[in-house]
Amino acid sequence: MAESIKIEIFRKKDAEDFTKALADPDSRAQTGSGAAITAAVSAALLERAAKLTRAFLPENERADWLVRNGEILRSYMVNLIDEDVKARGPYRRAMKEGDERKIEAATQVAGAVCSEIVGMMAKGLEMLEELAGLCPDEAKHLVAESADLALASLRAAMRVCVYWGDMSSEDTRRYVIRRENELQWEEIFPRYQRVIEQCGG
Repeated sequence: MAESIKIEIFRKKDAEDFTKALADPDSRAQTGSGAAITAAVSAALLERAAKLTRAFLPENERADWLVRNGEILRSYMVNLIDEDVKARGPYRRAMKEGDERKIEAATQVAGAVCSEIVGMMAKGLEMLEELAGLCPDEAKHLVAESADLALASLRAAMRVCVYWGDMSSEDTRRYVIRRENELQWEEIFPRYQRVIEQCGG
């Protein structure tokens, strides 16, 4: 008889069960899933602030655009909660087989979702910078809070990318991943600071 496979859908769990899963060393949910849900909360606050801005500026096309794209970003980050678990599947299989070439290739796939979180939340910060210049005063705290969460999610995701990169046997790949993170951070952090400054510090 074939062994039954249990598939957990982490994005459907409530907060208690999801955080329990993250705390369990045997769980397949790891930091990437946590970064994704943090990013989703950031995007939700972005969307909320954008909706307040659209009500404040009802004829503003950019406010409409920010609402639509905030919603898309939130939904996408929720989806990545489980995609991160799937991304590490090839690595688990390669480790069981003991094939060094497959293990090396699988380490590249394993960090892919976290790399996507970094890139998309960098875009989220771009949206927040624009939103900070449009939103009414009562929404500025939401924009700043969204930026704080965006920064936390992408910084954690960067660390995961480095973790998987460091598992590579290729010196060049290890160097490139670390250097890419450094260059991205040099661009991302000043944008975060500009958002916070526009929101009153």
